[in-house]
Amino acid sequence: MNKRSFLERFAAVPHTVWAVLFILAPLLFVVYFAFTDTYGNFTLDNITMLSSYTHIFLLSICFALIATAICLVIGYPLAYIISQLSPRRQKLLIVFLMLPMWISLLIRTYSLMAILDNGGLLNSLLVSLGLDKVKIVGTSGAVILGMVYDFLPYMVLPIYTSMSKLDKRYYEAASDLGCNSLKTLFRVTLPLSLPGVISGITMVFVPSISTFYISQKLGGGSFDLIGDTIERQFKNVSTYNIGAAISLVMMILILISVAVMNRFSDEDEGGMIV
Repeated sequence: MNKRSFLERFAAVPHTVWAVLFILAPLLFVVYFAFTDTYGNFTLDNITMLSSYTHIFLLSICFALIATAICLVIGYPLAYIISQLSPRRQKLLIVFLMLPMWISLLIRTYSLMAILDNGGLLNSLLVSLGLDKVKIVGTSGAVILGMVYDFLPYMVLPIYTSMSKLDKRYYEAASDLGCNSLKTLFRVTLPLSLPGVISGITMVFVPSISTFYISQKLGGGSFDLIGDTIERQFKNVSTYNIGAAISLVMMILILISVAVMNRFSDEDEGGMIV
């Protein structure tokens, strides 16, 4: 293997410094505070106290799994439809899909609140039609809906990328072998697009399990998820270390989920045809 030149090593310095300052150092601080008390003494009390937050972890995982499953059910057909269109229409629809991502998450969440709130556009329309108002904000459905609305593009884009790169000769071969459109979808498209599916699941599940703003606004304070708990703990100096311990556990959960997804993605990278 050829050694890197001095110029190549020098060009990597800014990236290395950035990674150390803004990725490695914060992680080390989280680990330090998770295993120390307010006086800096080593302790395991922060870890043992996490048992009282078990229901919060389970609720967060449940919400994230449901939101990810809904995004997959909606995102896969949408990605497939886009990939089958002409290149010009594909670009147009991808732009429309990415437009909400150019807007701040805060603004998108407030916009959703303006539509779903008790005095929002949806209930105003129902009242004008002589129907009763529907309570949406403050329910688990509103939180999951917010996750799906905000993170759906992260599911569609990797799946679309995988599908758009598929060799068209696979479809021709499937057609020559007697496969109709449905069989081609399940025996060719689905197996070959699994890496994109795994990437999409990871990209939706990770922000869903760690979100806090969506649950605060659309949940109306009725649901306390991991992100909400961490934010509250870090706002109080006396519970700063507990917040670090919760953050550490959440990072471990995320790393485990990413590792599992990457393992399946590596196995299916070749895209075997069933």
